Amino acid sequence: MSVNAGVLIFLFVLSLLFGRLYCSVICPLGVFQDIAAWKSRWFKNKGRRYRFEYAKPNNLLRYSLLGLTVLLFAFGSSLLVITLDPYSIFGRMMSQLFQPVFIWLNNGLSALLLKKGIYVIYAVPQHAFVTLTFGIAALFFVLVSSLAWFYGRLYCNTVCPVGTLLGLLSKVSLFRIQIEKSSCTQCSACEKRCKSQCIDSMAMTVDDSRCVSCFNCLSVCKKGGVKYAFRYAPKKEETPESEVNKSRRIFMLTSGAVVAAVATAKAQKITGKQDDILSRKPIMPPGAQNLERFNTKCTGCQLCVTKCPMHVLKPAALEYGISGIMQPRLAFSTHIYCNQDCTICSEVCPTGALKKLTVDEKRVTQMGIARFRKPKCVVYTDEKDCGACAEHCPTQAVHMIPYKNGLTIPEVTADLCIGCGGCESICPVRPYQAIYVEGNAVQVKAKKPKDSQKFEKKIEDFGF
Repeated sequence: MSVNAGVLIFLFVLSLLFGRLYCSVICPLGVFQDIAAWKSRWFKNKGRRYRFEYAKPNNLLRYSLLGLTVLLFAFGSSLLVITLDPYSIFGRMMSQLFQPVFIWLNNGLSALLLKKGIYVIYAVPQHAFVTLTFGIAALFFVLVSSLAWFYGRLYCNTVCPVGTLLGLLSKVSLFRIQIEKSSCTQCSACEKRCKSQCIDSMAMTVDDSRCVSCFNCLSVCKKGGVKYAFRYAPKKEETPESEVNKSRRIFMLTSGAVVAAVATAKAQKITGKQDDILSRKPIMPPGAQNLERFNTKCTGCQLCVTKCPMHVLKPAALEYGISGIMQPRLAFSTHIYCNQDCTICSEVCPTGALKKLTVDEKRVTQMGIARFRKPKCVVYTDEKDCGACAEHCPTQAVHMIPYKNGLTIPEVTADLCIGCGGCESICPVRPYQAIYVEGNAVQVKAKKPKDSQKFEKKIEDFGF
């Protein structure tokens, strides 16, 4: 919390001193938009050095989105934070769009070269791909790129709640872009170069709330009519005409009465003839503590998904409900489980959604509980020896007990289980395993295993 508070204080102080420097220099999505806008000149506007013009701010939309984001967050929903936060959008684009596409291209090239007997490139497994989050990442890539391509920083100044909030602080920043009216010739060069479309060269004004402090206007002005100066320096006596121009900068803040509760739809529960493993509760990453806290704090930035060495974290579709789309969850598959000695996800989490855990704390953090379905087990169906789940359980929560005809069958001790998925990842039953992990809505502390509980019978053949 202290680190997060320190980052927020730094951003606020930076904006109060120098304006929206964060949006221009630090924000990765802002840099991405600048690249898109820069590349667009090579095509549609080839041969034109300047292509922007002043546009009136859409204050109703931008402040309504900011107000609604703050309102929903105050009521415990991070839906708009997850959806609109620029850092999280960029993280999802990198991990859920560009990385899968790169892997597909790599594997396609690897297969092509393999046919030629060339082994310089090897195939890489696609671990964290989820169709819904891939589609959402692609949608935002197209949206943000298109807006930047045609309108520069329109997303930052109309949609992004972070940009709108920092814009409010920038209206009183100590330093700002100013037009020196005695030197300005109203040539419009600064206006046509301004990617924020916030300079009105005819009125000789700059909308401080939308200016991202990119300083492009300074470099293009040949008459010294634009300067970056101290806001509260003594002003020269203004003419009546300048007072008329100044009146055009009147600011209207509209945050309206948007009081509506967002219905957080729960993941559709599948019943009937389909397998009950499909309706299990999602498994939160270690350190999430409880579902309400996790859903509120997590922005779905995908940093933990990208850094997970076991590739067990995947972005959620609707497992957490609508408000939890793109937040990480544990998804076990063959030989993919959560290592009880790994704490990387809690260490890299930038928002505090995952409490930082020590290795000892991680070993007893119960993310979920294993559920054994006897009618699905090969010991029951085929009467074959199989102790794979017990052999791979690090806490002895899954152990073998006598069954019949000399066979043994798994049994789960719930208070020893930490929900790591070791048992589920190794179970040979398909398509749905005979043992699976049900997520906890509140992560609790599991008991430590005792050596006396360990089942000692040696199994020569797992039966598969």
